[in-house]
Amino acid sequence: MKDKYRAVEVSEPGVLRVVEREISEPRPGQVRIRVEACGICYTDSATVTGAYPGLTLPRVPGHEVVGRIKALGSGVSKWKIGQRVGVGLIAGEDGVCEPCRRGDTVNCENPVVSGVTVDGGYAEVMIAEARAVASVPDELTSAEAAPLLCAGITTYNALRNAGLRGGDLVAVQGIGGLGHLGVQFARRMGFHTVAIGRGREKEKLAKDLGAHVHIDTSADNPATVLKRMGGARAILTTATSGDAMGPLVSGLAVRGKLIVVGVPQDPIQLNAFPLVFGGRSVYGSLTGTAIDQEDTLAFSVLENIRPMIETVPLEQAADAYARMMQGKARFRMVLLTKDGVAQSAKPAA
Repeated sequence: MKDKYRAVEVSEPGVLRVVEREISEPRPGQVRIRVEACGICYTDSATVTGAYPGLTLPRVPGHEVVGRIKALGSGVSKWKIGQRVGVGLIAGEDGVCEPCRRGDTVNCENPVVSGVTVDGGYAEVMIAEARAVASVPDELTSAEAAPLLCAGITTYNALRNAGLRGGDLVAVQGIGGLGHLGVQFARRMGFHTVAIGRGREKEKLAKDLGAHVHIDTSADNPATVLKRMGGARAILTTATSGDAMGPLVSGLAVRGKLIVVGVPQDPIQLNAFPLVFGGRSVYGSLTGTAIDQEDTLAFSVLENIRPMIETVPLEQAADAYARMMQGKARFRMVLLTKDGVAQSAKPAA
């Protein structure tokens, strides 16, 4: 076995470079993964720009990671060599903070964060906490599964935990990396699904993804249209524009929920009137646990939900990252190692 592997690290803010690193052995409770695919997420920008508080460089970004276990640290009994697994953003917890003690490990105050506090998946090899990995079904290629570990679980968990019922009117704002999956999940969960996007050219895409209705924000006020439809029980906001999110509250039904999963740089400004008169609410939703990831993957297989992806070799990570940041990706960029290229060439089971 080679004792070195290739990785793409942030050597200084804004600089992604290909390097060779020594392969290390997993510590107790850890596994070593031979990476096949890693999705590129907008959240990676916090690492690439050096903006994440307390970030130490150099650091390998990436938190939509799929690969095969090649080594087990002591004390690891659940996983076996050769198993295909995935690792998401929250890749471990301290177990002692108050959220952890209350069972809310996703909101751990001192989490292990892939690509931030530890090296992530822009690499041929990754060390991960065994408790934070998820099994990947054979029906999904590694490239398909990778974005489901972040964009997928984020939208899936937000919708399934919102207290909705089949037939409820649910809108998804934005038809991008998060939104194109949110529309699919909403439709397959049995909701009356409305996609909110800008431009008539997105209508066909929205309908193909499963939306019953498409609202073109360049022609109509989405809140007004939603009110005419009786109001949305939930609006999942995925496009990173606070200016566009705030006014959507008026399109909610009584007790409706605005669920924020896309994180805008600008503030979300709210009118208190529709919040107070009608008991509407606004809250955020963040990813999920490893078992939630397995649920997301299983539901995606069950309902034939797949991300729309573009794949590129690992060595082209800088160009792929730039394409994502420029909004040119349709809709998720996925890095493939040589192992990932070989795996993607095989038909899914």
